[in-house]
Amino acid sequence: MVFFAPGNARKSIALFDTTLRDGEQTPGVSFTTEQKVEIAGQLAGIGVKIIEAGFPASSAEEREAVRAIVAAGTGAEICGLARMRRDDVDACLDCDVDMIHLFIPTSKVQREHTVRMSMDEVLAATAEVVGYAREHVDHVLFSPMDATRTDWDDLVRACRTAVEAGATVVNIPDTVGVMTPSAMKELITHVVKEVKAPIDVHCHNDFGLAVANTLAAVEAGASQVQVTVNGMGERAGNADLAQTVMALEAIYGIGTGVETSRLVETSRLVSRHANFAVPSLQPVVGENAFAHESGIHAHGVLEHPETFEPGVMTPEMVGHRRRIKFGKHAGRHAVSQMLADVHLTPTDAQLDQILEKVKAFSGRGRRVTDADLYAIAEEVVGMGAVTPSVQLSDISVLTGTHALPTASIRLVVDGTEKVACSTGNGPVDAAMRAILGCLPEPVHLKEFSIEAITGGTDAIGHVTIAVEDRAGHIFDASASSDDIVTASVDAMINAVNLVRRVEKGE
Repeated sequence: MVFFAPGNARKSIALFDTTLRDGEQTPGVSFTTEQKVEIAGQLAGIGVKIIEAGFPASSAEEREAVRAIVAAGTGAEICGLARMRRDDVDACLDCDVDMIHLFIPTSKVQREHTVRMSMDEVLAATAEVVGYAREHVDHVLFSPMDATRTDWDDLVRACRTAVEAGATVVNIPDTVGVMTPSAMKELITHVVKEVKAPIDVHCHNDFGLAVANTLAAVEAGASQVQVTVNGMGERAGNADLAQTVMALEAIYGIGTGVETSRLVETSRLVSRHANFAVPSLQPVVGENAFAHESGIHAHGVLEHPETFEPGVMTPEMVGHRRRIKFGKHAGRHAVSQMLADVHLTPTDAQLDQILEKVKAFSGRGRRVTDADLYAIAEEVVGMGAVTPSVQLSDISVLTGTHALPTASIRLVVDGTEKVACSTGNGPVDAAMRAILGCLPEPVHLKEFSIEAITGGTDAIGHVTIAVEDRAGHIFDASASSDDIVTASVDAMINAVNLVRRVEKGE
């Protein structure tokens, strides 16, 4: 089902990813060369055809990274950014890129306060440098920077000058994110009519409109769009890759060539390398994108997913999983279904009591984990606590300013003692790795969060953990202690026991 198919919509759109260039300009983000090569390989692997690898003239390290990406032979077209200067073009050529992206300010405010050039000087530089670049590469992308605040006549003159000099694609950047979708559609319609070249757009997210403006540009005839993974970039970032791709594919019915089932995987890879957490509420790839707590919502999606999900976009389409979460809005159907998964079958009266306790627990401002739900249910049903299959015997950690954080752990797993030792980025990380090293089946740590629930240096810390089993199911559990390592270990073991309990069908 396609909800919107504009009459002039193309059957496919070219995707230009600038995560490694504009995305890396996110304050606090800096990728190593190895990370850039891995990200480029991931992007090419999911079907991105054009990757802006960096700004070679900015530093020797940047040139090294761009060269490494080109040498990796990802199969994607590799682009290098350059100012409207011959030496910048030479830096790109030195990296053997497939495309050169040349930019120059065209708005009055940027011309006067950044490059101090008149419009005539901008046009002369554009003609010279674009022509020089085109003599050496087959693909030249021209960007009139701050295009959306440029006088329309000046904008068209700049674009035409670039095309006459050899530019093969013209990019219209909303550099400071001030456009609205209707205004963007009007502008791109005008540019498409006046400029005889494929039109690309690069939208910033200062008002949260980057994806909407990108889609409006496609409606107006743009044939290429620029995106970044997780919407990274200067200030509030750029149009998000996953959101743009899924809107085009699922709503507009326009192909992007992207393997959408790997969008979550790609988001997490970049998030890890950027040390930049993806918000739970992030559309498409966030942990809550397909999570449901409200009773009527949970009941609906368990009965028929399209009741409270788009339908044209399912969790499986983007590499996600549907999750039913529990809190004060939880409903009978969802709670009953989750208890059935672990073979707990309370009576109607007992189910009412369980729901009452879950809502009271959540009403105190506490997140209700899977482990909490099962513990409440076991208490109400009167079956007593189930003997866990994984039990902690002993743990010791070593850390210090001149010591590599190390954890040694002894667990009893199904009655057999297991011992493991591991290092990590800190004592908690080392302890988590040691626990996972004792388990016979793979478990992946998905989330880790900690909060202080009392004040002072002896504060009680509450740790919540989510783990994923080999089938992709997610389980969460928590624990509290005045020792953070102990709380973390207890929470992890609680979560692991949930995984094993479901797998064994206890």
